[in-house]
Order: sequence, then C-alpha cells, then structure tokens
Amino acid sequence: MKIAFFVYEFPPKIVGGLGTYAMEVARRIVMIGHEVSVFTMNDDEASLPIREMWRGVEVHRPVHIDISDSLPHIIAEDVKKWGRGIDLFSKVFTYNILSAHGFINEIARRDRLKYDIAVAHDWLSVISAITVKKELKMPLAFHIHSTEKGRTLGNGSEIISSIEHKGGEVADKNITVSYAMRDELKDLGFQSEKIEVCYNGIDPEKYDPKKVSAEEALSLRRSYGVEDDEPLLLYIGRLTIIKGVDRLVLAMSRVIENVPKARLLIVGVGAMEPYLKLLINRFNLQKNVKICPKFLTEKEKIAHYAACDLAVFPSLYEPFGIVCTEAMSMAKPVVVGARGVSGMREIVVPSGPNQCGFHINPYDQDNMAETLIEAVKSPENLAKMGRNGRERVQRFFNWDNVVNKTLKIYENLLSG
Repeated sequence: MKIAFFVYEFPPKIVGGLGTYAMEVARRIVMIGHEVSVFTMNDDEASLPIREMWRGVEVHRPVHIDISDSLPHIIAEDVKKWGRGIDLFSKVFTYNILSAHGFINEIARRDRLKYDIAVAHDWLSVISAITVKKELKMPLAFHIHSTEKGRTLGNGSEIISSIEHKGGEVADKNITVSYAMRDELKDLGFQSEKIEVCYNGIDPEKYDPKKVSAEEALSLRRSYGVEDDEPLLLYIGRLTIIKGVDRLVLAMSRVIENVPKARLLIVGVGAMEPYLKLLINRFNLQKNVKICPKFLTEKEKIAHYAACDLAVFPSLYEPFGIVCTEAMSMAKPVVVGARGVSGMREIVVPSGPNQCGFHINPYDQDNMAETLIEAVKSPENLAKMGRNGRERVQRFFNWDNVVNKTLKIYENLLSG
C-alpha cells in the first residue's frame, strides 16, 4: 500500500502521545514493506526540512504562513474566544490547506503519483484529508485519539467538535483507541458501523526495567530527597484538570496520616502548576509531595519509572493512556482512573491472579486515598503486580500488534 499520512506532530516535533504514536506506527509500516508519506507541521521558525526521508518515511512539512491577523475577521465567535489560542488555530488551518494543496496539486496531479489510502489523526489534520478524499476520490481512515468534548469535560469549542464530526461523517472508517472511546463516539452521533477499535502500544524493549540499574534508581530517588524505606508514588503527565492530579494531591493528605513515609513525585508541566503548589502549601504537604515542572526526555522518563514503587494516573478522561502502559512495561504497578471514558480501565487488570494494578474513582478522593494506602502497605504484592503488568504489555500492547491491526483495517477498507 501507498499511504498518505496526515498528522499534526512528527519527529523531531513531538508534543505528546500523538507524535510518539505517529513515529512508531509510520516507521513500522515502512519496515513491513509499505510506503508512507507523512504530511505534518513545520516548526514556528520553519527551520525543519520541507521534505526529507526519515527512517524510510517520506516527510513533508509545508512552511507556515501566518494568517492570524486576518483570521479574526472571518471566523466564528467560538474561535475568537480562544484569545492567544487563535494563533494555534491559524497554524492548524494553514497547515491543513497547504498539506492538501501539496498532495493534490503537486504529488497526485503534477507528478501523477497514485496512493491507495489517506489517513488522518484527530481534528488537527482531518481538514486536509477530507479535501484529499473529495478531490481525488481516495478512501479515508480517520483515527480519533480523543474528542474535544472529552478533553474539555464538555466545555470545549463547538467549531472543533464540528470538524471532528465532519471527519467522522466523511471518512470511510473511523478508528479509535479503546472500547470506551468507541462508546463515546457512538454517544456523540458517530456511525457505529464505521467505528473500529485499535489499541495504542509501546516498545517493551525500550521500556525495560533492565535498562536502569538499582544504583541509578536509588540515586534518582535520593536526588528528590526520598529514602530507601519511603514508598514513592509517581505521576508523570500534563498538569491539567483533565488528569486529576489536583485530586491526587488532596488524597495524599489522608494517605500520609496512615502511611507517614509515603512520598508523591509529580513530574510535568501545565497551567495547573501554581494551583498544585498552593494546595501543597495549604495542607502542609511540602515534605511528602514534590513537583518537578519539567518535560522529561524518554531516557529520563524510563529512569523515573524505575525509581518509583507505584505509578498513579487518576485521569478524569483518558481515551487510552500511553503513560500507563509505559509504567507497566517498566514492571511497575499502576493506580488508574476508571470512570467515564477510560482506556486505562481496559489496560489494567484490577483483581485476580493477573492483577497489575488498581482501578479508582478519580472523583472520589476517599476511594483514591484508601486504594493508595492499601497498595503501599504491601511491597511484595506490588512487585508481583509489576511483573504481571510487564507480561500484559508484552503480550497485548506492543507496536507490532498495533501496526498489524491497523493495516488489517486499511486492507479491509480497500477490499470493500
């Protein structure tokens, strides 16, 4: 197959999980023998190559054109309310138009190159793919990693939601990352017969506990002031309301009453950082709860997983949860939010011989605290759950499984 792959972020421009997904899937599809041309964003200075080969993947990055000064005069009030976010909308809009133009007029019509399928990832790139489908009559697969209503707990942009709905309506197949997300899409009016589920994955060879020595893990713990006999809870992720990290901080006050040596390390950046610091000071948690406002490299992230005893991800909305599979692959037990739209509920086995973690209600701080107290009081049980988690990731959540399932969906779509 020749695949036109429209995605907002791609190496070296990786902002979050979407960029990691695109990188891993695209290069593995090429390794199998297919051709992939990625159309992605350039950076703000347009310093990245406009066109290059990256590990066998042909990458196109149109140079950004700034239309933010003109945009407020022609867009809906919904977008005008974004404030500085209008710059993002401007970049996304022009990236989509330029990508569609480049593919349709230069690659397909001028160079007469034929592609089998167009794929788009989230609203950020689906405008270009919709245009390609219309102009070239190509099949379109729309990967929906999350929704605007879900990401904002119902308070998001109607414009973005309408773009998502249009993408789902036009696409021949909608692919999402969990059965929880499938149910959300159905509730939002997406056609159920067009929805396929394909989990995300990680590389268990990269996220391998053997990559970090016991001495390195202990050294990292001590750099944060955590002693060997103090159970370390770890949160890695964006510091936003949707991730539930503020509720985790509040739950820690009760955890500490029962397990005084318990420590929580919060690693990440986001708008909630000042509020989290306020909570820590208000409840006198400075000794037990620390914030590291930093975006970790992959190597640093692996070291942090190795250093902790328990990883905690109390998200209010999490369509899949790559950080959860990363921690499990590092043989760490996990505590995950399991209400509403939660792919982590499907990833984590909460009981029985294959238990690898705990489910919590992230809206219930008492439930969260009780679960954390129960977990840290049994180090032997945590070690067993960690081993179970790594085995589960190796079996079900590796990139080879993701790519094989994705290609099967594409092939079925092309064969009718």
